[in-house]
Amino acid sequence: MRAVFGLVLIVGIALAGGAVMMAKKYIGEYQAELNRERAARQAIVPTVPVYVATRQLKYGEPLTEDAIRAVKWPVNAVPEGAFTDLAVLFPPDVVEKRYVLRAMEKDEAIMVLKVTAPGEDAGINSRLERGMRAFAIPVDVASGVSGFLRPGDRVDVYWTGSLRGLTDNAAGDFTKMIEAGVKVIAIDQSANGEIEAGTIARTVTVAVSPEQVAALAQARSSGKLSLSLVGAADDTIAAAIEVNQRSLLGISEIQAAPAKAEEQVCTIRTRRGAEVVDLPIPCTN
Repeated sequence: MRAVFGLVLIVGIALAGGAVMMAKKYIGEYQAELNRERAARQAIVPTVPVYVATRQLKYGEPLTEDAIRAVKWPVNAVPEGAFTDLAVLFPPDVVEKRYVLRAMEKDEAIMVLKVTAPGEDAGINSRLERGMRAFAIPVDVASGVSGFLRPGDRVDVYWTGSLRGLTDNAAGDFTKMIEAGVKVIAIDQSANGEIEAGTIARTVTVAVSPEQVAALAQARSSGKLSLSLVGAADDTIAAAIEVNQRSLLGISEIQAAPAKAEEQVCTIRTRRGAEVVDLPIPCTN
C-alpha cells in the first residue's frame, strides 16, 4: 500500500512539474509575441494619401480621374508639390481639364509642376514666367548644338557679324556673347522636355525679357546667332566675351608709319637789275 502511495506521489510531482514547465513556456512565448507586436507598432510610419499615375502619361494629354489613384506615402517623404487631396487635383466646381506638362511613368506622383492648372493650355504660354516673352531663334546643325537641346535647357547666345561701316577701326568679322543662360522652352513645334531622340532643330524658342527680345531681334537681323549649351549643374556667370579676327589670329593693330618731315628750305630775296629773285641759303634755325 505504501508502495502504491509513493508511486502516485511521484507521478503527481512529475505531472505538476510538467505543467509548470508548459505554463512557463507558454508565458514566455506570449511575452515574446507581445514584444514583437509592440516593436511593430513603434515601426509604423504615419502616412498620407498621395495621388500617382495608374499608367504612363504623355505630354499634352488631358488628365482624367481614371488615370490616377491614391497610395499611402510616408508623411516625412511626400514630394514637394504632390497632390494629397482629390478636391485640389480635380476641383468639384471646375469643369475644365488639366493637361500633362511632363511625361510620367506608372506610379509616379502627380505634381503641380507636371500638370497645368484647370483649363490652362499645355503650350509654351504656360511655361512663360511673369514678365517674360517667347522669342524664336533660327538654328542649324552647327548653331543648334547638333540636336542635343531639350526644352528646359539653358543656353548662351552668341552674335557673329561685321562692324564695317560702323567704326573706323573695324577688325573683320566680330563675335560677341550677347545673352547668357537663357531658358529654352520649345524646340521647333514641341515644348515636350521628354524628347527621346536627338533631332536637328530649325527653330529654338527661348524665354527672355522684352529688352532681350529687342536685342536678339536686332542681332538676328544684322548677323548670325549661335547657341552654346550650359551644363545642368553649372551655376557660374559668364563674363563678357568678344572675339574678332585679329585677336583670334594674334595679329596686333597695324601702326601707321610716321609722316616724313618735309625738308626745310630757306631763301633770300634779291634784285638783279629789274628782276627780283629768291636765292636759297642755309637755314640758321
